[in-house]
Amino acid sequence: MNQPELFKLEGDKRELGTKNSESLREELRIPAVLYGPKIEENIHFSISEVELEKILSVSQTKLQELTVDGQTYKTLLKDVEFDPVSDRALHADFYVLDADTPVKLKVPVRLKGIAKGVRDGGGRVFQPLRIVRIKVKPEKIPAMFELDITNLEIGDSLHVSELDMEGIEPLDDPRRTIVTIAPPKSESLFTTSLVTDEAEEELPEGEEAAAEGEEGAAEGEGEAGEEEEKE
Repeated sequence: MNQPELFKLEGDKRELGTKNSESLREELRIPAVLYGPKIEENIHFSISEVELEKILSVSQTKLQELTVDGQTYKTLLKDVEFDPVSDRALHADFYVLDADTPVKLKVPVRLKGIAKGVRDGGGRVFQPLRIVRIKVKPEKIPAMFELDITNLEIGDSLHVSELDMEGIEPLDDPRRTIVTIAPPKSESLFTTSLVTDEAEEELPEGEEAAAEGEEGAAEGEGEAGEEEEKE
Protein backbone atom coordinates (compact mmCIF):
# COMPACT_ATOMS: atom_id res chain seq x y z
CA MET A 1 0.00 0.00 0.00
CA ASN A 2 1.49 3.33 -1.10
CA GLN A 3 1.62 6.27 1.32
CA PRO A 4 0.34 9.64 0.06
CA GLU A 5 2.82 12.27 -1.10
CA LEU A 6 2.92 15.33 1.18
CA PHE A 7 2.48 18.65 -0.66
CA LYS A 8 3.83 21.82 0.95
CA LEU A 9 1.46 24.79 0.78
CA GLU A 10 1.56 28.39 1.98
CA GLY A 11 -1.71 30.07 2.93
CA ASP A 12 -2.52 33.72 3.65
CA LYS A 13 -5.19 34.70 6.15
CA ARG A 14 -8.17 36.42 4.53
CA GLU A 15 -11.24 38.47 5.37
CA LEU A 16 -14.68 36.95 4.90
CA GLY A 17 -17.17 38.25 2.34
CA THR A 18 -18.18 37.69 -1.28
CA LYS A 19 -16.35 40.76 -2.61
CA ASN A 20 -13.12 39.76 -0.93
CA SER A 21 -13.41 36.23 -2.34
CA GLU A 22 -13.97 37.58 -5.86
CA SER A 23 -10.94 39.85 -5.53
CA LEU A 24 -8.79 36.92 -4.43
CA ARG A 25 -9.86 34.85 -7.45
CA GLU A 26 -8.92 37.74 -9.75
CA GLU A 27 -5.45 37.54 -8.19
CA LEU A 28 -5.42 33.77 -8.89
CA ARG A 29 -5.83 32.89 -5.23
CA ILE A 30 -8.50 30.49 -3.99
CA PRO A 31 -10.51 31.14 -0.80
CA ALA A 32 -10.19 28.24 1.62
CA VAL A 33 -11.09 27.12 5.14
CA LEU A 34 -9.20 25.03 7.68
CA TYR A 35 -11.03 22.93 10.30
CA GLY A 36 -10.60 19.77 12.35
CA PRO A 37 -11.23 18.03 15.70
CA LYS A 38 -8.52 20.02 17.51
CA ILE A 39 -9.21 23.37 15.77
CA GLU A 40 -11.33 25.51 18.09
CA GLU A 41 -12.31 28.04 15.43
CA ASN A 42 -12.23 27.63 11.65
CA ILE A 43 -9.32 29.41 9.96
CA HIS A 44 -10.11 31.28 6.75
CA PHE A 45 -7.25 31.76 4.30
CA SER A 46 -6.35 31.71 0.60
CA ILE A 47 -3.91 29.63 -1.44
CA SER A 48 -2.34 29.93 -4.87
CA GLU A 49 -4.62 28.60 -7.63
CA VAL A 50 -1.56 27.21 -9.41
CA GLU A 51 -0.49 25.23 -6.32
CA LEU A 52 -4.01 23.88 -5.83
CA GLU A 53 -4.11 22.74 -9.46
CA LYS A 54 -0.85 20.84 -8.93
CA ILE A 55 -2.51 18.89 -6.12
CA LEU A 56 -5.68 18.24 -8.11
CA SER A 57 -3.68 16.93 -11.06
CA VAL A 58 -2.58 13.90 -9.03
CA SER A 59 -5.17 11.11 -9.01
CA GLN A 60 -4.66 9.86 -5.47
CA THR A 61 -5.29 10.78 -1.83
CA LYS A 62 -4.09 14.32 -1.19
CA LEU A 63 -2.25 15.26 2.02
CA GLN A 64 -0.65 18.65 2.64
CA GLU A 65 1.78 20.34 4.96
CA LEU A 66 -0.06 23.64 5.13
CA THR A 67 1.39 26.75 6.77
CA VAL A 68 -0.94 29.64 7.68
CA ASP A 69 0.14 32.64 9.74
CA GLY A 70 3.33 30.89 10.91
CA GLN A 71 1.52 27.75 12.07
CA THR A 72 1.98 24.44 10.17
CA TYR A 73 -0.74 21.78 9.92
CA LYS A 74 -0.91 18.32 8.37
CA THR A 75 -4.10 18.38 6.35
CA LEU A 76 -6.33 16.40 4.01
CA LEU A 77 -7.91 18.20 1.06
CA LYS A 78 -11.52 17.24 1.74
CA ASP A 79 -13.50 19.16 -0.84
CA VAL A 80 -13.15 21.60 -3.73
CA GLU A 81 -15.99 23.64 -5.21
CA PHE A 82 -15.74 24.27 -8.96
CA ASP A 83 -17.36 26.79 -11.28
CA PRO A 84 -19.92 24.82 -13.38
CA VAL A 85 -19.02 26.76 -16.54
CA SER A 86 -15.28 27.46 -16.42
CA ASP A 87 -14.40 24.48 -14.14
CA ARG A 88 -12.08 26.75 -12.16
CA ALA A 89 -11.74 26.10 -8.45
CA LEU A 90 -13.87 28.46 -6.36
CA HIS A 91 -13.27 27.26 -2.79
CA ALA A 92 -11.31 24.55 -0.96
CA ASP A 93 -11.81 22.78 2.38
CA PHE A 94 -8.80 21.48 4.32
CA TYR A 95 -9.23 19.08 7.26
CA VAL A 96 -6.55 19.12 9.97
CA LEU A 97 -5.62 15.53 10.77
CA ASP A 98 -5.42 14.31 14.37
CA ALA A 99 -3.38 11.16 15.04
CA ASP A 100 -6.05 9.66 17.31
CA THR A 101 -9.11 10.57 15.22
CA PRO A 102 -10.12 8.30 12.30
CA VAL A 103 -11.17 10.11 9.13
CA LYS A 104 -13.56 9.05 6.37
CA LEU A 105 -12.35 9.48 2.81
CA LYS A 106 -12.57 8.12 -0.74
CA VAL A 107 -9.55 6.39 -2.25
CA PRO A 108 -9.04 5.57 -5.96
CA VAL A 109 -8.40 2.01 -7.14
CA ARG A 110 -5.76 1.52 -9.84
CA LEU A 111 -5.51 -1.67 -11.90
CA LYS A 112 -2.08 -3.17 -12.62
CA GLY A 113 -1.08 -5.59 -15.37
CA ILE A 114 -2.78 -7.05 -18.43
CA ALA A 115 -5.33 -9.77 -17.71
CA LYS A 116 -4.82 -13.21 -19.32
CA GLY A 117 -8.39 -13.08 -20.52
CA VAL A 118 -7.61 -9.87 -22.40
CA ARG A 119 -4.19 -10.88 -23.73
CA ASP A 120 -5.07 -14.44 -24.76
CA GLY A 121 -8.84 -14.37 -25.18
CA GLY A 122 -9.60 -10.88 -26.43
CA GLY A 123 -11.70 -10.11 -23.34
CA ARG A 124 -12.55 -6.64 -22.03
CA VAL A 125 -11.74 -5.04 -18.67
CA PHE A 126 -14.87 -3.72 -16.96
CA GLN A 127 -14.32 -1.66 -13.77
CA PRO A 128 -17.66 -0.70 -12.18
CA LEU A 129 -16.01 0.58 -8.96
CA ARG A 130 -13.13 3.05 -9.27
CA ILE A 131 -13.25 4.67 -5.82
CA VAL A 132 -13.77 2.99 -2.44
CA ARG A 133 -14.83 4.59 0.82
CA ILE A 134 -12.85 3.90 3.98
CA LYS A 135 -12.43 4.98 7.60
CA VAL A 136 -8.85 5.11 8.83
CA LYS A 137 -6.44 6.80 11.23
CA PRO A 138 -4.09 9.34 9.58
CA GLU A 139 -0.97 7.14 9.84
CA LYS A 140 -2.67 4.43 7.74
CA ILE A 141 -4.12 6.65 4.97
CA PRO A 142 -3.28 5.08 1.58
CA ALA A 143 -2.45 7.08 -1.54
CA MET A 144 -4.46 4.57 -3.57
CA PHE A 145 -5.32 0.89 -3.77
CA GLU A 146 -3.71 -1.30 -6.44
CA LEU A 147 -5.14 -4.53 -7.82
CA ASP A 148 -3.08 -6.88 -9.99
CA ILE A 149 -5.34 -8.28 -12.72
CA THR A 150 -2.63 -10.24 -14.57
CA ASN A 151 -4.03 -13.70 -13.73
CA LEU A 152 -7.68 -12.95 -14.42
CA GLU A 153 -9.38 -15.06 -17.10
CA ILE A 154 -12.62 -14.19 -18.89
CA GLY A 155 -15.40 -14.26 -16.30
CA ASP A 156 -13.09 -13.68 -13.32
CA SER A 157 -13.68 -10.77 -10.92
CA LEU A 158 -12.03 -9.01 -7.99
CA HIS A 159 -13.96 -7.49 -5.10
CA VAL A 160 -13.55 -4.95 -2.30
CA SER A 161 -12.68 -7.81 0.07
CA GLU A 162 -9.50 -8.46 -1.93
CA LEU A 163 -8.01 -5.01 -1.32
CA ASP A 164 -5.21 -4.62 1.23
CA MET A 165 -7.23 -3.21 4.14
CA GLU A 166 -4.85 -3.85 7.03
CA GLY A 167 -5.66 -1.27 9.72
CA ILE A 168 -8.43 0.16 7.55
CA GLU A 169 -12.22 -0.08 7.93
CA PRO A 170 -13.99 -0.43 4.55
CA LEU A 171 -17.26 1.48 4.25
CA ASP A 172 -18.30 -0.25 1.02
CA ASP A 173 -19.77 -3.77 0.96
CA PRO A 174 -16.82 -6.24 0.75
CA ARG A 175 -18.80 -8.19 -1.89
CA ARG A 176 -18.92 -5.28 -4.33
CA THR A 177 -17.18 -6.00 -7.61
CA ILE A 178 -14.29 -3.71 -8.51
CA VAL A 179 -13.24 -5.29 -11.80
CA THR A 180 -14.36 -8.16 -14.02
CA ILE A 181 -13.08 -9.54 -17.33
CA ALA A 182 -15.93 -9.64 -19.83
CA PRO A 183 -15.90 -11.75 -23.01
CA PRO A 184 -15.24 -10.11 -26.38
CA LYS A 185 -18.29 -8.12 -27.45
CA SER A 186 -18.81 -9.89 -30.76
CA GLU A 187 -18.44 -13.31 -29.10
CA SER A 188 -20.95 -12.57 -26.35
CA LEU A 189 -23.52 -11.33 -28.89
CA PHE A 190 -22.96 -14.41 -31.11
CA THR A 191 -23.25 -16.79 -28.13
CA THR A 192 -26.51 -15.22 -26.97
CA SER A 193 -27.98 -15.42 -30.44
CA LEU A 194 -26.81 -19.01 -30.94
CA VAL A 195 -28.27 -20.23 -27.63
CA THR A 196 -31.62 -18.56 -28.37
CA ASP A 197 -31.83 -20.03 -31.86
CA GLU A 198 -30.87 -23.53 -30.72
CA ALA A 199 -33.38 -23.44 -27.87
CA GLU A 200 -36.17 -22.51 -30.26
CA GLU A 201 -35.21 -25.27 -32.71
CA GLU A 202 -34.71 -28.09 -30.21
CA LEU A 203 -37.71 -27.60 -27.90
CA PRO A 204 -40.52 -30.12 -28.49
CA GLU A 205 -43.93 -28.45 -28.79
CA GLY A 206 -45.28 -29.80 -25.51
CA GLU A 207 -42.33 -28.56 -23.45
CA GLU A 208 -42.31 -24.89 -24.53
CA ALA A 209 -44.59 -23.64 -21.72
CA ALA A 210 -42.66 -25.58 -19.06
CA ALA A 211 -39.39 -24.13 -20.27
CA GLU A 212 -40.78 -20.61 -20.13
CA GLY A 213 -41.94 -21.23 -16.55
CA GLU A 214 -38.48 -22.39 -15.49
CA GLU A 215 -36.89 -19.33 -17.10
CA GLY A 216 -39.24 -17.04 -15.19
CA ALA A 217 -38.35 -18.74 -11.90
CA ALA A 218 -34.66 -18.31 -12.62
CA GLU A 219 -35.12 -14.62 -13.32
CA GLY A 220 -36.97 -14.19 -10.03
CA GLU A 221 -34.10 -15.81 -8.12
CA GLY A 222 -31.64 -13.49 -9.82
CA GLU A 223 -33.55 -10.39 -8.75
CA ALA A 224 -33.75 -11.58 -5.16
CA GLY A 225 -30.02 -12.24 -5.15
CA GLU A 226 -29.29 -8.73 -6.42
CA GLU A 227 -31.47 -7.12 -3.76
CA GLU A 228 -29.75 -9.16 -1.06
CA GLU A 229 -26.33 -8.04 -2.34
CA LYS A 230 -27.31 -4.37 -2.30
CA GLU A 231 -28.31 -4.62 1.34
